[in-house]
Amino acid sequence: MIAATLIVALAWSAWARVVIAPTLVAATVLIALVGFADDIKSLPVLLRLALQAMAVGAVVFTAPETSRILPEFPFVLERGLILLAGVWFVNLVNFMDGIDLMTVAEVVPVSAALVLLGWLGELSWPAALIAAALCGATLGFAPFNRPVAMVFLGDVGSLPIGLLLGSCLLELAWHSQLAAALLLPAYYLVDTTLTLMRRIFRREPFWTAHRMHFYQLATDNGFTVTRVIGEVFALNLVLALLAIITVCTASLTITALALLMGAIAVSVVLWRFSLSQTS
Repeated sequence: MIAATLIVALAWSAWARVVIAPTLVAATVLIALVGFADDIKSLPVLLRLALQAMAVGAVVFTAPETSRILPEFPFVLERGLILLAGVWFVNLVNFMDGIDLMTVAEVVPVSAALVLLGWLGELSWPAALIAAALCGATLGFAPFNRPVAMVFLGDVGSLPIGLLLGSCLLELAWHSQLAAALLLPAYYLVDTTLTLMRRIFRREPFWTAHRMHFYQLATDNGFTVTRVIGEVFALNLVLALLAIITVCTASLTITALALLMGAIAVSVVLWRFSLSQTS
């Protein structure tokens, strides 16, 4: 998937005469190699995080200084917070890739929405091309990952997907579309963050494998994998629609309502996943 995404995006960009940042390409390859090494033989946590931070930092700190989310913040502080958020996003995409088609149900709606936002002028053409290529690669991967899956992403696939998606969402936030950048990955953000907080509260080793995510609880509670994926996919379509509405309307009131509706939609799905389906 990653090879297909990069090859198609680079070929497409050459044809369209736009430039995809070499730093992003190199960082994607680096984080894929880190994931590959970790798939073969588990790397120490600190080493893994340090290498991931190098890849994310290469993208974050080579961006133009004019790219700001909160201009009133000190530049170094803002970039440092973005670095931490980027490492977290890369890992949460990996954490959420725990059942068949889960990544497909997330990446296809998000990347398709990013392509549309690029067409609307809220993303650069290089970012839109990456999103389009990633969407196509994910659709090509889907038949092999449907239940019961024959092929899995592993860290070598999920980590660079997180980096590529994260870079597109970051650019969206830099275009003053922070609400859209938060709405698109909202399900992943909320599921992983709440799960992490629960594990820390219980003093569990949160960096180790577990089955505490809401989508995993859903399968334990009697949901079929197909039903879980269907509900996540439908939720992501709703979140994508809300994100596009915030961009098209450019209204603070509608943006606030969209964020509230997105929070409610995510909460309903998580609440449903936490209920037992057996009598």
